[in-house]
Amino acid sequence: MHIAVEIVALVVAVLAVTAIARRLALSEPLCLIAVGIGLSFIPGMPAYELHPEVVLVGLLPPLLYSASIQTSLLDFRRLRAPIITLSVGLVLFTALGVGLVAWLVIPGLPLAAAIALGAVVAPPDAVAASAVARRVAMPRKLVRLLEGESLFNDAAALVALRTAIAAIAGSVALWEVGLDFLIALVGGGVAGVLVGVAASYTRSKITDTVTDTALSFAIPFVAYILAEIVHGSGVLAVVIAGLIIGHKAPTIMSSSSRVASRHNWRTVQFLLENTVFLLIGLQLRRIVDEVRDTGLSLGMLVVICVAVLAATIVTRILWMAGIGTLKRVNRALGLTKSSHVWPWRYSAVIAWAGMRGVVTLAAAFVLPLDTPQRSVLVLAAFVVVAGTLALQGMTLPGLVRRLRLPGPDPAEDALQEAALLNDMTRGALSKLEDIRRPGDPQEVVDRLRARLQDRTDSAWEQLGRQNPNADTPSDAYRRLRLELLAIERQECLRARDSGTTDDIVLRRVLDRLDIEESMLDRDDEELPETGRELSTPAATARSCKHLDHEWKEVRPSSADTCEACVAEGTTWVHLRMCLKCGNVACCDSSPRKHATQHFHDTRHPVMRSHEPGENWRWCFVDSQPG
Repeated sequence: MHIAVEIVALVVAVLAVTAIARRLALSEPLCLIAVGIGLSFIPGMPAYELHPEVVLVGLLPPLLYSASIQTSLLDFRRLRAPIITLSVGLVLFTALGVGLVAWLVIPGLPLAAAIALGAVVAPPDAVAASAVARRVAMPRKLVRLLEGESLFNDAAALVALRTAIAAIAGSVALWEVGLDFLIALVGGGVAGVLVGVAASYTRSKITDTVTDTALSFAIPFVAYILAEIVHGSGVLAVVIAGLIIGHKAPTIMSSSSRVASRHNWRTVQFLLENTVFLLIGLQLRRIVDEVRDTGLSLGMLVVICVAVLAATIVTRILWMAGIGTLKRVNRALGLTKSSHVWPWRYSAVIAWAGMRGVVTLAAAFVLPLDTPQRSVLVLAAFVVVAGTLALQGMTLPGLVRRLRLPGPDPAEDALQEAALLNDMTRGALSKLEDIRRPGDPQEVVDRLRARLQDRTDSAWEQLGRQNPNADTPSDAYRRLRLELLAIERQECLRARDSGTTDDIVLRRVLDRLDIEESMLDRDDEELPETGRELSTPAATARSCKHLDHEWKEVRPSSADTCEACVAEGTTWVHLRMCLKCGNVACCDSSPRKHATQHFHDTRHPVMRSHEPGENWRWCFVDSQPG
């Protein structure tokens, strides 16, 4: 009963602290650690022991898996070189650099034990990186790089720690270190691929959502244990399995299974990652009690902890500066033409985004009990976790703003979404006549055409919305349908209360209403930033010869009206301008679609948006934005 009460208390504390932190716009991980520290010194508070096996086997696999299934395998392939540089090269550099500093400042500490501390604090945490990245409007490429680094660096750090622990007990040859890394890499990689492929095949045969979800909960533990059995990296196996399954999910899982998996794993990730930060804070009293027996003065402990924290931060900065300098020198000397050099602003953010988390503290407790100055090493690791979260985690948003890094633009996202939906609609409509059966009613086919076109029109209507009060046809439909759904739900509940309808039928109908409402309620929409020009994203720019053509400047036929709509007595939603002749006409979300009609009449291929703050273009011939 006491265990159940403690678990419930932890969950309630996590929910309360995160809610308050979000309301006050504070760092959730840091607030949880601070609350945990405060609670740990309350008399009578249970001593929560964060056993390393509980973290490494019980908590770390699901946390890494939940992050990896949301990571793009294609993005990882594109960024594999910098990810490997950070997750392996930087980890080893940090382990040696921090180890050297610890060896110099901690009395009587062997070099092997000092390097073990360096390996403990070397890996930035996946949980901490994701938590901060969600709050900071960083370029997506940077976020993917940091998340990719934090997913793969634990493997290198834990192997380095294992080697350093072996060196504490005796000598370790250099070839043994290399062999350990090779076995960890190959064993973890093979285990991850096997589990990922096997789980993907199994889930493709499962039609029951509950069974599929239950299987997904077992996957990270199976991958981790299988890799550890063959002395490979369990962390690497979990990440690889998650990447494979996340990549294959759209083709092997049903839509209901994907929705259930996404929501279930988001819940698991939220509870586990925040509980871990609270548990980190609760460890401080135990650590302090152990440090008291070392005989070191408070001043000496402060010097040790500050030196280790500074070394942890500085080694990352030096690595990023050194990598950038080396690439520039190679390119200047003509030794390589393909060395990609990150802009210094990007490198500065990467260098400062080195928050540590649960893996660091769990790895510290892995140190054998007979390790010289073990309690001091654990305290130093705790200070690194709390210090990096406080110093770097709290200042990183300000650094990103000061460097004026371009964050994701909702308007560009809306343009890409509209173009993608347009291609999807064209593809579906082109096959509609092929898949319809002779007996299919024409009105059903017409209804399908209208539904597909309405979905595309709704996406295009999100553009040109500089005025948050503007109400497009899709907005009006969504608003009215939501109100009607509320009325229908009231009628359903009235039938429930009167007892005239069976409960099974009622739940089935309510489920349908909920699904439709979730499709209508686009609460994730963001309006474009005021005063920011909406241009075509680089990925889709100059995608056909018509868009690549240098069109001469022409005078628009109208400043802010569709003259054809005015003549016919109709209205419009957004305006488009022909780049060939300057004709201004209404978009396809408008009732008369005069811009498209102008193309059919004249064959002028390219139009551009005639809305304020937009300069994106569209080729009618190739159906491409540019």
